[in-house]
Parts: sequence; C-alpha cells; structure tokens
Amino acid sequence: MKKALLALSLCLCLAFLPACSVFNVDTDDASSTEESMSSLNTTAEPAIDTSAATSQPTQITTQETGTAPVTTTTRPTTTLPPKEYPTWQNKEAVTGANTGTGATFTGFEPLPPINFEVYDPENTRGLDTTSKGYGFGLGKNGAPPELSLNNQKYFNRFNALAIDTKTKAKVLYLTFDCGYENGYTGKILDTLKAKQVPAAFFCTLPYIKQQTNLTTRMIKEGHIVGNHSDTHPVFPKISRAEMAGEVQRYDNYLRSNYGYTAPYFRFPEGAYSESALDLVQSMGFKSVFWSVAYADWDTNNQKGAQYTFDTVTGRLHPGAVILLHAVSSDNTAALGDIIDWARAQGYEFRPL
Repeated sequence: MKKALLALSLCLCLAFLPACSVFNVDTDDASSTEESMSSLNTTAEPAIDTSAATSQPTQITTQETGTAPVTTTTRPTTTLPPKEYPTWQNKEAVTGANTGTGATFTGFEPLPPINFEVYDPENTRGLDTTSKGYGFGLGKNGAPPELSLNNQKYFNRFNALAIDTKTKAKVLYLTFDCGYENGYTGKILDTLKAKQVPAAFFCTLPYIKQQTNLTTRMIKEGHIVGNHSDTHPVFPKISRAEMAGEVQRYDNYLRSNYGYTAPYFRFPEGAYSESALDLVQSMGFKSVFWSVAYADWDTNNQKGAQYTFDTVTGRLHPGAVILLHAVSSDNTAALGDIIDWARAQGYEFRPL
C-alpha cells in the first residue's frame, strides 16, 4: 500500500513539472519584451530640447509668418524651433540715397551688406532634396496652362511665383535671364523705354560685375534686377549653406556697388527642390518661375522675329510670367511688336 501511494505521489509531481516550467519561461519572456519595448520607445521618440524650443506646439498648427504659412508639428525629426521666416526683406526693390556718389556705379549710396541666416543648414527636418526640372505647360487660346496653375498651388507654400492667379485683370509680367552679354540687351532696354514697359532682369554675379553700364541702366530706368545666383549652379545639387552663399554674394555685390537690392530670385535652369524653395524663402526672397517661354536661348538656332512673335503671343494668358533670354536676336527684333499686340488685346504690363 505504501509503495502504491509513493508511486502515485511521484506521478502527480511529474505531471505538474511541465506546467511550472512553461509558466517560468513565459514570465522571463514578458520581462525581456518589456525591457526591449522600453528601449525601442526611447529610441523612436527622442526628447525635444526645450531649451532651444520652449514654444514647441502641441499639435499641428499653421502660423502666418511673413507672406507664407509655415507648418510645424509636435514630433519633428529635429529639435529646431519653428522657423519664423524673415519680414525684414522688402517686398520691393530698394536703393540708397541718390547723392551722385562715386562709390557706386549708379550714384546711389551703398546699402549695408547683409549676412543671411542659413536656417537648418543640415536639413535635419528631412525636406525633399530631389531636383525637379521645371515644366510650365502651354496656354492655348488665351487660357492659362494647367501645369502652371498646378505649380502655383504648390509654390504658394514657399512664397514663389509661376503665374498670377490672384489678379483679375489681364496682366503680364515680363522677365529676362542674363547670364552673359550677346550685344542685344541695350536694344531691349531701348524698346522697353520707348514702350514704357517695366521688366525684371535676372542676372548672374559675373554679369553685373562685367556689364556695369547695362546693369546701371536697368536700375535707373526702373526695372528690377533680380538675383540669379553667383555661379549658376543647379541648386538642389548643393548644400543649403552653399545655396545661401550663392544668393548672398550676389545681393551684397549689388548693395555695395550699385546701392540697390531686390527680393526676387530665379533658380538657375529652373531646377528646384522642396529644400531649395524653403531655403530661398527663409532668406526673405520670392522665387520667380514662369508660365510662358520658348527655346530662345540657343543663339545658333534663331528662327526669325515672326516665329518669336507667333510663339510668344500664341501662349499669352492673363497673369502670365514671361521668360525671355536677352541673348536672342529674335527676341530683340520681335519685342516691340509683341508689346503692341498684347496691349491691343487688353493686356497690361506690370512690374513684379
């Protein structure tokens, strides 16, 4: 009998051992998993440096800062505070006092140089740096191109202009790119002066260094001299600090040598990225694209004044930003007729 009871007790003990062993394994795994999750959570959600961002918002907000809204969130990929885009930069061109000084080419007193802040130079917010080639679409029968209208919807975030969708009147904005001189800019200025048409000339730094008489004419005859960078690089392919340097060197040369500055910028080749648009905006500049253009820059493939006239007038539409290149003999020959035709259709040329 004793032997039978002993055997029964041993069997019962053996029956419970596997269950106890499984329970112990579950407990150990649960403890290990908790520690792992705690470690993962710490890595995924780093503490925000409140000393640098004490006003970090607690939800997605939109702030009106300057002329464009800026969106911030509670969990950015950086500890940077929300960017207050500068309002110091004027919305129009500014000149120094007209004293006739010999210190500048224009006789305007030099403007003080400026040191632009390079906001978020390492792009810690992870803005897209993909280079986007600019396409503007073709307007037909006086209708704005759909592609330009879609561009503008995107550009509104960055205080950039492709087409004027706000003005109800039939307005046009005439702009020229000037990377080098080909002997035609003086004639273009003569036509603009005779027709009383304002324009914007986007020049590179070497241009305004070499073509001092033409640049002075542009400024003193009331045109805008816009910023087209120092060395004409593809902006999305360089760092944010390099972008800022390109813009700053150009602007400071204008300030010191012409007593002039204007808050308008055009991307070399029209190539842009989200990060590049943000950087230019952060310095207080308006990026200016276009909604009317054609292949006029090839000096070896000029097709005659009539071709230029037909092409440009066939693409005009209300709110159009027109891009022409000052190196084109065809543009020079057709410009007066284009202006006359546009006015006859009820268009008005305005400055940016």
